[in-house]
Amino acid sequence: MNRAREFIQEQQLDAIVVPTQRPLHATELARQAIAEGCDTVVAIGGDGTINEVATGLIGTKTTLGLIPCGSGNGLGRHLGIPKPNQLAFDTLLKGRTRVIDSGAANGRPFFNVMGLGFDADIADRFAKLTRRGFNAYVRTTLSAWSSYEPQNIVIRNGNQTIESPALILSVANSDQFGNNCYIAPGAQVDDGLIDLTILKPIGFFKAIPLAMRLFQGSLDASPHALRMQGTKFVIQRPTAGLVHADGEPFITSAEVTVTVLPKSLRVLVPVDS
Repeated sequence: MNRAREFIQEQQLDAIVVPTQRPLHATELARQAIAEGCDTVVAIGGDGTINEVATGLIGTKTTLGLIPCGSGNGLGRHLGIPKPNQLAFDTLLKGRTRVIDSGAANGRPFFNVMGLGFDADIADRFAKLTRRGFNAYVRTTLSAWSSYEPQNIVIRNGNQTIESPALILSVANSDQFGNNCYIAPGAQVDDGLIDLTILKPIGFFKAIPLAMRLFQGSLDASPHALRMQGTKFVIQRPTAGLVHADGEPFITSAEVTVTVLPKSLRVLVPVDS
């Protein structure tokens, strides 16, 4: 926050920094900024904060700027802004506008990745931590591994129906969770498609090479992964429960409809991104 204020002063910008006070406050602030005639609204925070700000900008002519300073920075990394460094600040002044897709899970917007299953459980546990970061995420994952019970999932994608047990089911707009962990290698945020990935239940020792594939971007070669693309997925699970949107957990029904909203958000990205 202090660096942002210094940047505004150095560049003599007509801008202010407004801290959020409660969940979803950033969405209210973004909509207020639009009403006041702002042409750019900058999100300073992790994927959850970016989600809230971007939700207020969907379908408008107002552009989203990113100063990504969360635990994973999935959307920022995909767009070529990996962390809150000078590149991020320079992009606000010298970047180009890229119009990207967004997604919705039972009406809840997401811009990076949504998911249900083990990753939603981890998102819920992670949201309750007072200290976060990559190491905290790893510890949380390991502690939850032995107690999680995978679900059997039915997915409808147009005329195609697939039934599979799922440890993790993610629908991605970008290619990664964050920290260069690629849940949807090759996914693009402006192709009009969303990418669904199922990771099937496996034992702990088989999970190690699978985790390596996630960070190497080679998940497609794993027999434990199922991938598909589409514009709409209807996902049926046994009961209502947790879903996460960009790492922010919420409760929703047993049936989860995930859709893409093509070309719905304007974002500032580096010129060479």
